[in-house]
Amino acid sequence: MTGGGGVATPVLVLFDLDDTLFAHREAVAAGILGHVAAQGGRGAAADPHEVVTLWNALEEQHYHAYLAGDLDFAGQRGARARDFAAAHGVQLSAAEAAAWFEDYFLHYRANWRLHDDALPCLDELALRIPGVRFGLITNGELAYQSVKLVDTGLDARVEQVVTSAEFGLAKPRPEIFLHAAGLFGADPASVVYVGDRLRTDAIGAAAAGLTGVWLDRVGTAGPPPTEADLAEARRLGVIRLSTLDALPNALTPY
Repeated sequence: MTGGGGVATPVLVLFDLDDTLFAHREAVAAGILGHVAAQGGRGAAADPHEVVTLWNALEEQHYHAYLAGDLDFAGQRGARARDFAAAHGVQLSAAEAAAWFEDYFLHYRANWRLHDDALPCLDELALRIPGVRFGLITNGELAYQSVKLVDTGLDARVEQVVTSAEFGLAKPRPEIFLHAAGLFGADPASVVYVGDRLRTDAIGAAAAGLTGVWLDRVGTAGPPPTEADLAEARRLGVIRLSTLDALPNALTPY
């Protein structure tokens, strides 16, 4: 992997949403702790770190089952709620699990915000690269992710939003990256894609011919990458950054 330099000035910068521009993990932690406290019962007495760790693990498990087509979007939400409640000795019916998740979602949404470096990064890129365009590729549902964009004001900053549900294939499949570039009429070689998952985002984009940037934020990533993934990232020239503040210099090194 590289730290920048030698990258052709892009005409298009595409971003992942959750944990890249949008502070998803922070909102999840605050949301589940607030929800558990409001619910009371055995979960309210649990260690907060264990609560957040369990909820994150269930999201990782069931959301990826949704992306694989094993669960629908509502189904993965219900599965997360049922498994979390069961871990605290409570059995939920399908209807109860759906209601439980909706209550959690209110707490989660109340904590939505962008990462502090998100808008300054977009502003600096626009200043340094006149005419640069911005878009999003996200694994999820358009209706759900669009609410985040409106609530945070990102809808006014990106021209196109590509979601796996509407496109029919999820990252890291190359087709979704090439589709997004095509919406802008851009040569993939002139496109940068930035995301917090090494394989799903950066390797997937680089394998499709884009410049892949791995935003390795502390405390927000999923499972650590394998040595094989790190080696492939180096082979593909993936750029590794720990903050979006570093992205303008990595793309316009002067």
